[in-house]
Amino acid sequence: MHQLLKVLRMALTPQNFMPRSKKTFSMAGCGSLTKANPNHGHKVALESGLLVDGGETVIVEGLRVCPNERGCGLAGVIQRFVDGYIKRVYPNAKTKRLTRGDDPGPEKLSKFTLLARRAILSLWGDSEGFDSFVSGLKEKLLVSDESNSSSPLVPVKDLDALKTLLLDSDLSSRLQLPGGAIIQDWQPLKLMESNLHILARRNLTWFVDGSGGKPLFMSFHTPPYPIPFNGGSLRFNIDLYGTDTSLAKKALTAHLNSVRSEIQGLVLVHIYMHQTLWEDLKQFCEGHETVKQFRDYWEQLFLEREP
Repeated sequence: MHQLLKVLRMALTPQNFMPRSKKTFSMAGCGSLTKANPNHGHKVALESGLLVDGGETVIVEGLRVCPNERGCGLAGVIQRFVDGYIKRVYPNAKTKRLTRGDDPGPEKLSKFTLLARRAILSLWGDSEGFDSFVSGLKEKLLVSDESNSSSPLVPVKDLDALKTLLLDSDLSSRLQLPGGAIIQDWQPLKLMESNLHILARRNLTWFVDGSGGKPLFMSFHTPPYPIPFNGGSLRFNIDLYGTDTSLAKKALTAHLNSVRSEIQGLVLVHIYMHQTLWEDLKQFCEGHETVKQFRDYWEQLFLEREP
C-alpha cells in the first residue's frame, strides 16, 4: 500500500490534472490519473464531469478504474482529489449530482440525498425487425383507439417555444419531473435558461402534449449513437416525462418511428420513465419476434451531495 500511495503522489501532479475546458472534466483533463512507470505511463483511473446550473452544480459523468487496478483504493483517491479540485477552481459549485443504474445499498446511499428513481425499459433487436416492430406498435394504437382517445402529441422544433414550455414554473409538478430536473442521457439539468443552451446543442427531438398551453406530457430522444456492445451496436435513449399511459405509448411510438430509417445492425433502446408507466409500456412492446426486452425492470437513481 505504501508503494501504491507513492505512485499516486507521483501521478497527482498539476500537469496530469489540467482541465480540457472550463466547463468539462475528462480523461484528458483534471479527472484522469496516470500511473508512473520508468518506461511509459498509462491511464489507470478517470473521473469526468460537466459543470451546469450556471456553475453551481457538477454532474459526475463517469468514474472508471482499470480492472487490474481495482480494489486498491484508487477510486476513493481520485474522488477526493477531484472534489478538492472542484472546490479550489470552481468555488461556486455547491452541489455534486450523479445518476447510476444500480442500487449501491443503504450504506453508500446514506452519503447522498436520493432525489428520485426512474424506471427503465430496455429493448433490443436488429434493423431488419425494427421497422416491422414500429409498424406493429402503430397498429396497436389504432386497434386500441388510443390514438384518438387522448390529447395529440406534437413535435416542438422552435427553440423559443421550447424555452417557454421548459421554464414554466409549474411544469415540474405537472409532469412529476425527477428531482425537479430534466435528465438527458443520464445528465440531470435544472430547468434554467443556462441549461437550455446545453440541451439546444444536443440535437434532441421533442414531443409534447398538444392539448393546450399547460402540457401534461413531454418527451425527447437523443440521436442514436454507436457503442461497442456485441462488436458494434447503436444505443437509442428515450426520456418520457408525465404519467399518462396513453400519451406515453404515443410518445414511444413517435420516437421510434422518427429514427426507423437510421437504425442499422443491432440497436439497444433504453426508455426512461415514471415507475407507474413501466408495466403498461412493457406489455405494449411485447409480442414481436425480433425486438424484445433486453433486461428485467431496472432503475435510474438520481443522487446529490456536496462536492
